[in-house]
Amino acid sequence: MLWNLHLSITSMVFLMMVSISSLWKSIQLMLNNSAIVLEWDLSTINSSFIEFVVVLDWMSCLFLSFVSFISAMVLFYSKEYMHGHPHTERFLYLVLMFVLSMSLMICSPNLISILLGWDGLGLVSYVLVIFYQNEKSANAGMITVLSNRIGDVAILMSITIMFHFGSWNFYHYVNTFSDESFLLLSLVIIAAMTKSAQMPFSAWLPAAMAAPTPVSALVHSSTLVTAGVYLLIRFSPALINSSTQPTLLLIASLTMFMAGLGANFEYDLKKIIALSTLSQLGVMITTLAMGFPFLAFFHLLTHALFKALLFLCAGVMIHNMKEYQDIRTMGSTSKFMPLTVMCFNSANMALCGFPFLAGFYSKDLILEMAFSSNINSIIFFLLVFATALTVSYSARLFFFSISSTFKLSTFSNPFDNAKDMTYPMLMLSFASLASGCSLLWLIFPEPHMICLPLTLKMLPIFIIILSAIFGYSMTTNMTNTPLFKTPAIIHFMGSMWFLPWISGFSLGKPFLQTGNEFQHSLDKGWSELLGAQGIFDSLMISSKKVQLAQENTIKVFMFSFFLWIAFIILLKT
Repeated sequence: MLWNLHLSITSMVFLMMVSISSLWKSIQLMLNNSAIVLEWDLSTINSSFIEFVVVLDWMSCLFLSFVSFISAMVLFYSKEYMHGHPHTERFLYLVLMFVLSMSLMICSPNLISILLGWDGLGLVSYVLVIFYQNEKSANAGMITVLSNRIGDVAILMSITIMFHFGSWNFYHYVNTFSDESFLLLSLVIIAAMTKSAQMPFSAWLPAAMAAPTPVSALVHSSTLVTAGVYLLIRFSPALINSSTQPTLLLIASLTMFMAGLGANFEYDLKKIIALSTLSQLGVMITTLAMGFPFLAFFHLLTHALFKALLFLCAGVMIHNMKEYQDIRTMGSTSKFMPLTVMCFNSANMALCGFPFLAGFYSKDLILEMAFSSNINSIIFFLLVFATALTVSYSARLFFFSISSTFKLSTFSNPFDNAKDMTYPMLMLSFASLASGCSLLWLIFPEPHMICLPLTLKMLPIFIIILSAIFGYSMTTNMTNTPLFKTPAIIHFMGSMWFLPWISGFSLGKPFLQTGNEFQHSLDKGWSELLGAQGIFDSLMISSKKVQLAQENTIKVFMFSFFLWIAFIILLKT
């Protein structure tokens, strides 16, 4: 236990030092408009150089700083949350491997080295999802790893396609991609969609809530699910004005709307926040597909802070209520845990875009840029309704878990005395308050005038007010319309449009059954007969014959002599 404590503290201090130094280096590189490239040549194949490259520009350093800061807070938080667990040391090592994989992916401009971090994220996430070792965790881990393997295969195929460019460093070619590179760009988009859980690969993200809550705070804020968005930001010069851009815009908008709709019918606290993450990922990719990659990166950073804070606060509430996650069993938590509720509400309001919090600066700017850009009516209404649904489920979560009657008085005694859990929440709360304006001044130092009609300018405010009223009405059973009384409609909207069932059926029975048949017919059949095992058997038989022929016995000598005489006689006749 003492070793685990030292490991946790040492890792936390190291990550905080990395965060501070990366932030300072990012500001320096941004002011100098420069980048640092470190390159190691490993080997050469047909004029293609296999090399390990690290690029440190302002974007990678800034993202690395946020990842390190959130990881340090999660490790500090985990000391109390995982206290008494028999495998705490394994958990700490897995979290550090997760951070290392994400750091490798952030700083790599090479598809092969990106694949190392990409696969590392997928593997460690699977191990963390099944950390509690029960049937639910095993099923969630299986759908997570199978969904992400599709993206891994897409990255492998992209590496094969880039072979004819002469290098796998896409930085050299991303500005020169044309419609001839449609297949390569499509594979990169598919890989990003699987990792960021866009439709139809959305089912694994709520299922991954089977992992411990500190892991959820790390995964759903700045690491696993944002890897796809970050990859698309790096490929954004090729994505903008390409033939794949409208399709990506429609898929991301539908994902954003579907996740917000599902969160309004969900009662699991962690799954509500997970669907919120899915909705915000749709916002980021929608912004990216509209042609604003830096704005998507801005929202990615602000979202990472308040989403990590949301998960940490949810973890405290679940931890104090004896692992109950149903929001219908919570209520009046502000009387028992005022500090946690304060942090939870600040993160919730930042998520809704409350003025002058972190989410306001990014989401309001995204909406205004969307209203002033050339988008069709479908994308416009999906964006507006998704924003409304975000405020609705946030208000519903607030009234259900905080303002209603407390219903677990005989089972739990919630309190705010765990300092190892409250200090990281306070740090992230301060970051959620101050990061919005600071990042806005840093990433967009030049002010831009956005001129909109009064109706469009006031539309976000009306959306927030009306959606908050609607969310409150859902908690007090004031919605007596037939829409909310039909079980089929409620099941359709609350089950993510049947995507979990479709993913479980498509990834489960056909793929696993086909894989089993291939294993018996190929891996244990023809591959064994004609592959390594068959070659081994042939070599063993041949070597035994050679060994027998080389033995110096009179029997072998006489047999060889008479065989030679018979052969000569046959030749003469």
